[in-house]
Amino acid sequence: MSDPTQTIFYNSARSEWVRLRTLIYLRWLAIFGQAVAVAVAHYVLELDLQVGLSVVAIGASVIFNLAATFTLPETKRLSQGETTLTLLFDLGQLVFLLYLNGGLNNPFALLILAPVTISATALRVNATLLVSGIALLAISALAFFYVPLRMVTGETVALPQLYVAGYWAALVIGILFLGGYARRVTSETFSMSQALAATQMALAREHELTLLGGVVAAAAHEMGTPLATIKLVASELAEELHDSPELREDAELISSQAERLRDILRDMGRAGKDDLLLKKAPLTSIVQEAAEPHENRGKMIHFLANGSPDTPKLEDIPYALRNPEFIHGVRNLVQNAVDFAKSTVWVQTVWTETSIRVMVGDDGRGYPPDLLGRIGDPFLSKRKSSDSHSSSRPEYEGMGLGLFIAKTMLERTGAELTFTNAALDGYTMGSAAGMMKAMQGATGAIVNVRWNRDDLEVDRAAIVGPNRPIAADI
Repeated sequence: MSDPTQTIFYNSARSEWVRLRTLIYLRWLAIFGQAVAVAVAHYVLELDLQVGLSVVAIGASVIFNLAATFTLPETKRLSQGETTLTLLFDLGQLVFLLYLNGGLNNPFALLILAPVTISATALRVNATLLVSGIALLAISALAFFYVPLRMVTGETVALPQLYVAGYWAALVIGILFLGGYARRVTSETFSMSQALAATQMALAREHELTLLGGVVAAAAHEMGTPLATIKLVASELAEELHDSPELREDAELISSQAERLRDILRDMGRAGKDDLLLKKAPLTSIVQEAAEPHENRGKMIHFLANGSPDTPKLEDIPYALRNPEFIHGVRNLVQNAVDFAKSTVWVQTVWTETSIRVMVGDDGRGYPPDLLGRIGDPFLSKRKSSDSHSSSRPEYEGMGLGLFIAKTMLERTGAELTFTNAALDGYTMGSAAGMMKAMQGATGAIVNVRWNRDDLEVDRAAIVGPNRPIAADI
């Protein structure tokens, strides 16, 4: 099953992305070159050309350009069908000119590669195959059917048949190679751009959630004093109204609702606060916060610190910024592990004097061996195999976008990611044997995220300071 996200991105972005004006400008350049070539060949080289028919062919391109310029808007973008017909017109016009002027004996037959290359970069596969197939048929026909080039003296100008055959073979190889090469590069570039766009969308959403949490937290902080006053006054009224049960109930209701409102505002503000004390936090706390949305999804998540499930002393834990890239990236890795785990996921935080690591492992099947070297690429497609490796989660086959987003975000924080399977021989998570012992139950995929400690850690002494007003436009 292919990734539906890729299909949506691909169709919407590639259906109408060729600008008509671009093709018009290129055609004017071709018209100028063709006119100059015919003039030089006829008047300078003294070749006896079919000038009249050549002018008709060039004039057809002029009329096509003028009609497109004056009848269509300047911002017109062509659909796939319109672009295909336009390229076929250019191909047909060029083939007709070559037929009138020596066929493959004409060195300008090389220009037949231009429509094929444009179709490979701008159109989808079916249209590219159509243009390429017609181009192959055209050069094959031109090898046998053409008007010979003659001098005005009547002498025929022709290449030896061996050179013509070699030229034909070179053009065929050029069409196949350049078309395939341009297609592959364009597809990879397009997939990467769409994946980066998805990454930016995810990051923007994480920033918005963080800012929203900050606004709510600021509101809860500002409303804390009046809510406390309301609760205090309501409690005193309830004590004084012991002789009036109905009024006493109303006062107690006011007090309970004020308490409830305070709890609601506090819970809504958990996502993030513009408080300097919460912008920086112990690394283990940030990792647990990132994994929190996936703790109640039917899989057990074990949090480890330096190989131990026990919480280390607070003064021993490095502090880091609670930035959205870190949180969203680790959250995606945990989500992927929970999705594929059988029952258990391990999330371990390890730090030494020089490095910090976050490792996420599971007891699932692990990454497909044939894709292990390409984990982290966007829109990764898995080749069909007989091992039915992904049969347990067929809806994930051919995806890869989530891991790409996680990898991209974490790399923006200075991290280096390694994807592997626990069953691979020779894999080590670090120098301490206790790390492997603590995660020995991780029989599936393991992600190792490593930072230089100086790049991630922040000075906890710099945490204390005055809170600043939130400057966010929500």
